[in-house]
Amino acid sequence: MYLKKSTNRKTGRTYLSIVNSYYDKETKQSRTATVRSLGYLDELQKQYDDPIAFFTEEVRKMNEELNKENSELNLKISLNETMPLNYSARKNFGYAALSKIYHELEIDKFIKNKQRYSQEEYDANSILKLLVYSRLLFPASKKKTFENKDIFFEKFDFSLDDVYRSLSFFNRHCEQLLLWIHEHIKKLYNRNTELVYYDVTNYYFEIDKQDELRRKGVSKEHRPDPIVQMGLFMDTNGIPITYKLFPGNAPDKTTLIPALRTIQKEYSLGRIIVVADRGLTTGDNIWYILSAKNGYILSYSIRGADRDFQKYVLDEKGYVEKSNGFKIKSRLYPREIQITTASGKKMKKVVDELQIVFYSPEYAAKEKQEREAALIKAMDLIKNPGKYNKATAYGAAKYVKNLAFDPNTGEILASAQRKLSLDEEKLKEEEKFDGYYAIVTSEYKESPEKIINIYKGLWKIEEAFKITKNEIESRPVYLSLEEHINAHFLTCFISLVIAKILEYRLQWKYCVTEILESLRKASCSHIKENYYVFDFFDEVLEEIGKDLNIDFSKKFMRLKEIKKVLGETKK
Repeated sequence: MYLKKSTNRKTGRTYLSIVNSYYDKETKQSRTATVRSLGYLDELQKQYDDPIAFFTEEVRKMNEELNKENSELNLKISLNETMPLNYSARKNFGYAALSKIYHELEIDKFIKNKQRYSQEEYDANSILKLLVYSRLLFPASKKKTFENKDIFFEKFDFSLDDVYRSLSFFNRHCEQLLLWIHEHIKKLYNRNTELVYYDVTNYYFEIDKQDELRRKGVSKEHRPDPIVQMGLFMDTNGIPITYKLFPGNAPDKTTLIPALRTIQKEYSLGRIIVVADRGLTTGDNIWYILSAKNGYILSYSIRGADRDFQKYVLDEKGYVEKSNGFKIKSRLYPREIQITTASGKKMKKVVDELQIVFYSPEYAAKEKQEREAALIKAMDLIKNPGKYNKATAYGAAKYVKNLAFDPNTGEILASAQRKLSLDEEKLKEEEKFDGYYAIVTSEYKESPEKIINIYKGLWKIEEAFKITKNEIESRPVYLSLEEHINAHFLTCFISLVIAKILEYRLQWKYCVTEILESLRKASCSHIKENYYVFDFFDEVLEEIGKDLNIDFSKKFMRLKEIKKVLGETKK
């Protein structure tokens, strides 16, 4: 606020008033509002020795009072005030928490340094912030994200074309940025990479034509669309380390060696223990891990194992009973594996590993329940084969005898439909191993119980994939150029890292879904001049605020205060 002196040109008289200046978000211009009309200077001089000095001091006191946290303010509103077309007074403030982590990792510094020596005229850092904040709070296409950019208080001064152009820039610096983020996490959060979890998932594209990257393969979501494979590495805190993309037709088991070769060399990890599920348990992968002086903890398929191992599993000798029907046994065993030499020749090697087998009644019940659903589907397939194809028969097909599909259409071959029947032998063979689980590891000096606990940590990476698909909505991908697709997954990865860091900082008290939902609701509406009203506050925001030093509890805030908070997140 300030003291305004208006002089009438005709009479020469000066009128004093106290006014407040503010930025009008509708007209996008600076405006003033009269807080208090004082009167003409010559009349006021009859009451005050020096009216200007007196009311200047009054304004100073008013500003001082206004700047106090417990200050009161009276705003005048008109019930006749209307809204222009396409009016929106809503802003998100929850992204202040995301901004804090983004700048803590100094991603802004990296992008600005890289752009300093390039010819791009757009602000790549602003674009990346928009893509990351929106991906976490309001996931949508690049076009929709750009159209919704005013939901944030940031000044996003760029075009939609700039957004698409920037994707090539991000792709160019992707590998360096991933390493930059890793180094900062090591420094800030004392990242432990002695154990590295690895898993593979895929993301679909709603397109008909395949290319070198987007290929048809084994979809985790059982869709017929072309997919892209992603191998993801994660640390023991559940924070992603890095990722690598592969063509959609690349089998999971072929992704580990190239991905591991990259991460170990570029990230200077030293000796690591790779933890992965049975889809990665191949002779080539095990031999590569050991040859690189690393270790492994891998699940092992009992149903796909040889007769000797299956006999060992079912033999009650050696099992140690634990609580609630859980039992466990282990042996140090020289297992023969088959590897592929550089020339493509197959040869056999022997590895000494600790083999751990355990039985869980809960796991047995879960397997039985899942099979029952598949058997119901299998019986329906036998009766009504015309309802199914290769994709829709997934899960039930293995229980049906004589089932064959057209390699081109995926439809069940007519010649096979007359011979379909339930495979009773297959069913009995599977039921024998319900509840049993096996893990093989090079770390034979560790106790079986510790190995099992380490392996259980693999659920964190499975949870991360669910977050990318459900919360971050990273698919389907509406991009066609490979470098743009790479950049899209980079922004998804950065978003996931920020979300998992928040979860870690809150000591896993709240899951990512709860955290993002609260930050999404931490929004406000413009009410008058530079004032905003907030309408949501919960314990999640309270905990985030305590950890990041952001006060989400205020019901009213001035734009100046909001910008100050957001500015502090960038320090």
